[in-house]
Amino acid sequence: MKFVKTAEDTQSSARCGVITTDHGQIQTPIFMPVGTVGSVKGVYHRDLKEDIKAEIILGNTYHLYLRPGLDILRQAGGLHKFISWDRPILTDSGGFQVFSLAPMRKFAKDGSGVTFSSHVDGSRHTFTPENNMDTQRVIGADIVMALDECTPGDASYEYAKKSLAMTKSWLERCIRRFDSTDPLYGYSQALFPIVQGCVYPDLRREAVEHAVSFDREGYAIGGLAVGEPTEKMYEMLEVVCPILPDDRPRYLMGVGTPANLLEGIARGVDMFDCVMPTRNGRNGMLFTWDGIMNMRNRKWADDFSPIDPKGTSFVDRTYSKAYLRHLFVTGEMFAGQIASEHNLAFYLDLVRQAREHIIAGDFKAWKDETVKKVMTRL
Repeated sequence: MKFVKTAEDTQSSARCGVITTDHGQIQTPIFMPVGTVGSVKGVYHRDLKEDIKAEIILGNTYHLYLRPGLDILRQAGGLHKFISWDRPILTDSGGFQVFSLAPMRKFAKDGSGVTFSSHVDGSRHTFTPENNMDTQRVIGADIVMALDECTPGDASYEYAKKSLAMTKSWLERCIRRFDSTDPLYGYSQALFPIVQGCVYPDLRREAVEHAVSFDREGYAIGGLAVGEPTEKMYEMLEVVCPILPDDRPRYLMGVGTPANLLEGIARGVDMFDCVMPTRNGRNGMLFTWDGIMNMRNRKWADDFSPIDPKGTSFVDRTYSKAYLRHLFVTGEMFAGQIASEHNLAFYLDLVRQAREHIIAGDFKAWKDETVKKVMTRL
């Protein structure tokens, strides 16, 4: 994997670049739709490519490990072939999912790994840095994440420091295992360390220093948008991004709202993912250039105008607000499909326009104005 920076904003830390993988190029900044179990909920791959224009999607190691399982993925020839997707894929290590299973997990006293109960059937499983890397080799994503512990945003300094020590130890073991094994399907894979440290600047700096000492193809920033105030998230980005290598992509995990994306880009982030566009879409929330629409509101019942005249998806021009509200009110699953497609297309258009304004040299002014608009409740 290679990354080439192509443009910079003079009034912020925003930049553009190109990531090249064996499955194609990715223009940054980029938003990556989340396909947790190998499917972006409610969206055809054809539409992901042609309408939404997704350049890379995500899978999740925890979920794919449980279902369909490694035997099926290995027989299929990896996740790309299993789901018929020929563009880049990134996999999270599952650390966040294990973190979210707090009542059902237990860390080994010697720091060797973490045991957890499956949310599917209650069966017990253990992730170690070594078997996690082996699992991600079987899944076969272009970009894989190191196993880490995702600390809650309100963790104490003592807990965060102890957690970071374990994450650093796990990273070293991930790298040893990853570098001593080969890809299984004839194309290369890149391993990103994850920078943790909660909301404590000195721990974040310590995490960056440790991660960059391994000189990997890119770096992820984890443990944000997990309960801490938004201002703290931005503060941590201002600590971390300037000391991460300038010639490697920076991936902010699990973030977020349109405003979060734009503020992250302004602080030097290149890659984002979040379930918000599809999850909120399935619940009737649409993001637009003019603000946020709740499609269950009575106000849309007799509004026969297109869903979003400024939208780039075919659904924006094909269906009316009144029809979409009707679908939500009557519980039709088609409502969630339309809303998900719209929201993902909006997010990809958002980062695409961010790239254009970085290149044009007016990103900061455009960002400041856009943030105000896109978060307005309509």
